[in-house]
Amino acid sequence: MKVSPFDKRVLNKFYAFLSAISVITSIVFLFAGIEDKDKPVAGAVALGVIILAYIGIWIYANMRRSIRLKINTSEVEVYFGDIFEDAAELKAISFNEYYDTQVDDKIISKQSLHGQFIEKYFAGQVDVLDDIIAADEHLKEMIAEENSTRPAGKKTKYKLGTVCMAKEYLLIALSRFDANNKAFLEISDYVSCLLTFWNEVDRVYAGRTLSLPVLGSGITRFKNYENISDQELLELIIWTFKLSRIKFTYPSKVKIVVWEKKSEKINLQKLKDLET
Repeated sequence: MKVSPFDKRVLNKFYAFLSAISVITSIVFLFAGIEDKDKPVAGAVALGVIILAYIGIWIYANMRRSIRLKINTSEVEVYFGDIFEDAAELKAISFNEYYDTQVDDKIISKQSLHGQFIEKYFAGQVDVLDDIIAADEHLKEMIAEENSTRPAGKKTKYKLGTVCMAKEYLLIALSRFDANNKAFLEISDYVSCLLTFWNEVDRVYAGRTLSLPVLGSGITRFKNYENISDQELLELIIWTFKLSRIKFTYPSKVKIVVWEKKSEKINLQKLKDLET
């Protein structure tokens, strides 16, 4: 189980339940008495209800599929699903710092969201996506350097966290690439990237709902943090959103879509600690 039976959030909900039951029973017993012979049965029933309620609260905490958080004045919804099936007006997909579009399992893996996005929306017309990237005036302001010695892939490197608009998608320059085209990040890069990303979102979202996956949860390697969990990445995303002070005004909100197959690794209940 992801959530311990003694998790403080489970206990707090149970205490709230007990308080409500106490009030109700106090009112009932003002008008109705229990005969002495029936008290053992009533006590056993009450104890059974309390135990079942506790177990129910605990099971729900482990089985829940989504959670809504209040971060500053914005609503953040976290749920298990597929980013490509989400109905948000804007969706974020992570690219590498070069905005590579060559899906060949050498530069871009077909299994990554980066590769899946290109194969799903630009199969057979990658040049269209390349033109979108090349024509983005904002990207030209976010160039980090030109890597003319790179043997394969694009040569222009962009600042991490940069966003390029393609259809309803925000393409994020999220990961660095080493000489062998392996995605990697320092944890400090990741935090800085997320803060830049939220600033970029503030520039383009225009009151629309944004959905994003757990960024960095795929094949990205974190130097010196090889064992960083999806839970920790998710919490960092929410934490940097809180720091950014960006405001999504109702009915717009932020949705973080956790891949269905990783649901057993995510404790949604724990995210309540990040609320403000």
